[in-house]
Amino acid sequence: MTAAALLLLAAMAGADMAGAKDAPVDIGSRRELFVDRALVATLTGDARQVLHHPTPRETALTLDAPWEGSGCGYISVFRDGDGGRYRMYYKAYHLATYADKVGPRPDSYTCYAESRDGITWTKPSLGLVDYKGSKENNIVLAHGPVPGAARGVRIDAAHPAVFRDANPDAPADARYKALYLAGSPKGYGLMALKSADGFHWRALHPFPVITKSDHGFDSQNLAFWDPTAGLYRAYWRTKPKGFRDILTATSKDFVHWTEPAALTYPGAPAEQLYTNVIKPYHRAPHILIGFPVRYVERRWSDEAFAHLPDLAHRIKRKNTSERFGAALTDALLMTSRDGVTFRRWGEAFLRPGIQRPGTWAYGQQYLGWHAVETRSALPGAPNELSLYATESYWTGTSSAFRRYTLRLDGFVSIQAGAAGGELITKPITFTGSTLRLNVSTSAAGSVRVEVQTPDGRPLPGFALADCIEVFGDDVDRAVTWKGGRDLRPMAGRPVRLRLVLRDADLYALRTGASGGKR
Repeated sequence: MTAAALLLLAAMAGADMAGAKDAPVDIGSRRELFVDRALVATLTGDARQVLHHPTPRETALTLDAPWEGSGCGYISVFRDGDGGRYRMYYKAYHLATYADKVGPRPDSYTCYAESRDGITWTKPSLGLVDYKGSKENNIVLAHGPVPGAARGVRIDAAHPAVFRDANPDAPADARYKALYLAGSPKGYGLMALKSADGFHWRALHPFPVITKSDHGFDSQNLAFWDPTAGLYRAYWRTKPKGFRDILTATSKDFVHWTEPAALTYPGAPAEQLYTNVIKPYHRAPHILIGFPVRYVERRWSDEAFAHLPDLAHRIKRKNTSERFGAALTDALLMTSRDGVTFRRWGEAFLRPGIQRPGTWAYGQQYLGWHAVETRSALPGAPNELSLYATESYWTGTSSAFRRYTLRLDGFVSIQAGAAGGELITKPITFTGSTLRLNVSTSAAGSVRVEVQTPDGRPLPGFALADCIEVFGDDVDRAVTWKGGRDLRPMAGRPVRLRLVLRDADLYALRTGASGGKR
């Protein structure tokens, strides 16, 4: 054993003793995003957490078929296995505006679209549901009874939340699952449905499985398998004292659910949330990410609203109910590691955007459930995240879904400007031999990393001066130190990381084996 290795092991032994009072965070080899402060001990200098925003791209779908309309939304989108097609389910819904009222067309549906790349979408003819004498349409479900449900139980097809079940014990006939708002002789609730192929559905239980709420489940009510906790989680809208918020419950079998609990958002302002759009982030499934819709009910002002798009139609909606013309929506970002307590950003994640027809309306920017990975438009660039949001909502005879893109893991970064700043992590333990960063710098910027004992002493060979400067823009850049040293001697022992940034953004880090990207 070399003298340097012996010195390092001696320092590590001292580190174990010095850090014993502070239990380290065991990150294993998982990817850690900086969407919260789970790993952050201190930020100094110009270093700060910064929320990033998706970039608008093309219109992914125009919802102008006779069975669609101006109120389409509640998107469920996922990639069906590695290398598989992308599936999208959504409500087909038309909101009509009359002289003295507004209301939905009675024949609302769940429809289906698919894509090979998540960018170009088609609406296949499924031949499943009759619409005015023809089954040449992309309708999956209509209002009414479903096989396996008790007599008198009818689903509302305008409230879909469909997912592919990641539970390894899910039977083949329940590979796809969904929660649907349903009416029954026992009252309203959420109906559990199952399917082998995502097209032919039947009830998992004869009656609604979630019935406790102080509101009529008027939102995209959803559930999913949480692989970290080993259970199903459900989230749905509540409205205590007229204030829109979110409830949650858990289940082992998708039928029997715990008593609901209200989400909490320490430090966040009280705001009305219409949807939740919560799911494990596929690159870091121990982190739940939600894109709730923020509902803002402004007071009507002729002078203020005259500057927004679609004024004539807005006034027509306002004349039936002020909030139909004055309410506005955008999307927020929130994250959790326990499923109940969420870090929620007060600033919009997805603003209504530059004013143009079909924007700045109640119903715009409802983000789909959830982000999916797609190829970049830049040749040779790594994949990016695609998100889909509603627009042209409640303004004409059709609506649309626009695709947005975001860097992989790019929700929040630790950012420092030219003046520089530092991040020091809490004590951590890890597995693997290499530290890898999702990082972006300017041409003059950089990131350097020092590995420390839990009490802040640099480990021999891993001081800041030993780190090879990191610069560039990479979603999985390996950090190196002089002499080609790796992290194997420190695996399983508590350390801290000191990261010094200059004109740079740090989005995520992970540890792993040398070589290869993930």
